[in-house]
Amino acid sequence: MQNKWYWAFKHIIMGPFFRVYNRPEIEGLEHIPSTGPAILASNHQSVMDSFYLPLMCPRQITFLAKQEYFTGTTPVGKLQKWFFSSVGQVPIDRSSANAAQAAIDVGMQVLRRNDLLGIYPEGTRSPDGRIFRGKTGMAWMALGAGVSVVPVAMIGTREANPIGSWVLRPAKVRIRVGEAIDAEGYVKALGLDPDSYEAARALTDHVVQTLAALSGQTYVDAYAADIKASLAAGEGYPEGTAPQYN
Repeated sequence: MQNKWYWAFKHIIMGPFFRVYNRPEIEGLEHIPSTGPAILASNHQSVMDSFYLPLMCPRQITFLAKQEYFTGTTPVGKLQKWFFSSVGQVPIDRSSANAAQAAIDVGMQVLRRNDLLGIYPEGTRSPDGRIFRGKTGMAWMALGAGVSVVPVAMIGTREANPIGSWVLRPAKVRIRVGEAIDAEGYVKALGLDPDSYEAARALTDHVVQTLAALSGQTYVDAYAADIKASLAAGEGYPEGTAPQYN
């Protein structure tokens, strides 16, 4: 059941505008289970990914959101905090020493409630529109809870909401949902122990490669957070990771 604020945002406050302005479409909706727990694993192009997917999904989705979305003091920051809090999103402190385990623990709580958990395996927004190596937290949750992973490709959200801008552009948004991946079945077929790091790594890589195929993005075998840190330090792209332009 959707809470009242979640429903209001979808159907009254923001949803009608988004549906007209960005004309979102979704294909493969039948792959999202109508009941029971599952992980929706999405590429991450824009803050607005967390708006458009819930808008187009009949069930409520709980996302693990970075804590910074809940601590802003500017008018935009306060609006952001109110929105994410109102629709039941869960803040995660990514700077803490046990951030990864804390995120897994919170995600498992959501799944144990038989809810849908939304997660971005890359761990952060793409710095340049490509898709980057996934972190294994998503896989540990799927294997630990015995749930399927549904890959979700967000297309056009980067153009609708470029990084650093709060001015929404009228770009069309498309969502492509792939077939659910049986997490435990996938790693067992590879002969891997579901409780091993090797299994979590293999499942994570499979999910991200599936997202790359669904979205048409180029895959980069490096963590997006490391790329961002290198760019922020003025060091440019690490060797072998710079975009190739024709």
